[in-house]
Amino acid sequence: MDQKHIPTTTDSQESLVQTSLQVTPRDQHNVSRQQISSGCLKILYRLNEAGYQAFIVGGGVRDLLLGLHPKDFDIATNATPEQVKELFRNSRIIGRRFRIVHVRFGRELIEVSTFRAAPQDSVQIAGESLGRKIKNIDSARSASGMLLRDNVYGDIEGDVQRRDFTANALYYTVKNFEIHDYVQGMKDVENRVLRMIGNPSERYREDPVRTLRAIRLSVKLGFSIEKETAEPIKEFAKMLESIPAARLFDECLKLFFSGFARPTFEALREYSVFQYLFPQTEKMIIKEPSALTFINLAMNNTDQRLAEGKSVAPYFLLATILWPAVEKQFKHHLSQGMPELVAMYEASDEVLGQQVQRIAIPKRLSIPMREIWELQLRLPNRRGKRAEALLRHRRFRAAYDFLLLREANGLQTKGLGSWWTEFQVADHNERLNLQALLGPNQKHSKKRRRRVKSSPKRVDKPSE
Repeated sequence: MDQKHIPTTTDSQESLVQTSLQVTPRDQHNVSRQQISSGCLKILYRLNEAGYQAFIVGGGVRDLLLGLHPKDFDIATNATPEQVKELFRNSRIIGRRFRIVHVRFGRELIEVSTFRAAPQDSVQIAGESLGRKIKNIDSARSASGMLLRDNVYGDIEGDVQRRDFTANALYYTVKNFEIHDYVQGMKDVENRVLRMIGNPSERYREDPVRTLRAIRLSVKLGFSIEKETAEPIKEFAKMLESIPAARLFDECLKLFFSGFARPTFEALREYSVFQYLFPQTEKMIIKEPSALTFINLAMNNTDQRLAEGKSVAPYFLLATILWPAVEKQFKHHLSQGMPELVAMYEASDEVLGQQVQRIAIPKRLSIPMREIWELQLRLPNRRGKRAEALLRHRRFRAAYDFLLLREANGLQTKGLGSWWTEFQVADHNERLNLQALLGPNQKHSKKRRRRVKSSPKRVDKPSE
């Protein structure tokens, strides 16, 4: 392979590394244009024709080398967002922390970003959040070293320094169809190793979400995490508490809905990260071993459905993750004499209220979660028209699946799950028989009134 040495812009930052370009020609890699979307190819060719550099970069190149099918493609270029927008009418500039361009071709949305400079000359801001005072600053860090804004443009060598892992820092170009590698990423992909670019502690401090990415990618790709990359994860996981809750929600969807929920969950706990995402659940897992079993069952169920090509509902898995904490609060309120339904409302409010401080769960998910929990109280009421009404409830199927998980985890319900399984597929007469087998409802049966003999009416004699 052709090689040339590219010196770094500065050696003052520990996170910067010495780079040397290795070019892998077309006949030495397995990436083909036929595997790349037509929209992505159009952008690459048009940018090149306009005199700009343009590369597919990141997970797209990595996945193609591994024989996987990338879900999307990202493009890096030396054109500024404004210059990219001039070339593509079907585009718009988005972002504040990182300004990028979205180019749309039908349903396909392709992200085009300008080469960034190496993260070295950032203004330090006292505090953790962006404010009006730094509105016009292009590169800023918090007092703890976290990158708050990074819109300083640079060249491809600087852009390499900003990438997180070597396997994600491979650049594919349609000029001679080469792969440009500055950090031995090709070697790490071949060896299936996830290695941080630069000093891992510095990189985790810049963006603590990289702790989650390291775990997610290692599990998803079947990579081992290189020792120096793995060791600081436990230390810097605590900084996830300073990440906006909305961003952590997006990251959680990636963690648990990529088909590897169970091994990802286990890795999160192994690296002491899960406790900063779901602290109430982690406390329950430590106190109650059955809580861990229940969540493992839910994770396995999610992975199995995705493997079978079935849909999964994020609210269902989130409801299972938080259920141990909800159930604990529910039982506590019951012991205080609170009615069942009210106790469940209170427990749901308390657990969700604490959870959204870490991970922002939108109402479109929290409302179905509450409905699943509430239906656990209503499913035992199967007599008369109640069973038919429950069957028509929009969350019945999710609540029924939730009940089956609870039974698989050891909950004794006297065959409640089996009864609902039969009731769903039965015809009208069969349903009546199933309800008749339940026997009289002792709890709600009416007491027989004692007949009281009425005394004969007194007839007053007419006065003489």
